[in-house]
Amino acid sequence: MQIDHYTYRVTWSAEDAEHLGLCTEFPSLSWLAKTPEAALKGIRKVVATVVADMQASGEVLPKPLAEKTYSGQFRVRIPAEVHRALALQAAEQGISLNRLASAKLSSL
Repeated sequence: MQIDHYTYRVTWSAEDAEHLGLCTEFPSLSWLAKTPEAALKGIRKVVATVVADMQASGEVLPKPLAEKTYSGQFRVRIPAEVHRALALQAAEQGISLNRLASAKLSSL
């Protein structure tokens, strides 16, 4: 498994006053460092160690988000009054409810 395929992020931790390296596919792992570069290097090293341990023990590795495929569909439950308001807004704009919802979600 290529650890390069996983999703990494570096952010500032005000609580620790250091940069925090994270890996989305391994949410329990993190690495603190003085520089963003060191935080990224640290979290990658931790992930590599964990992946090696998981492989050695026959555990299933999480699939990298970048390698997942998505259908473009998901179901959302909303209150009836919100559904009605969105349907009215879509009708007033002359577009489908699906198109309105997609536009609203993509503007986030």
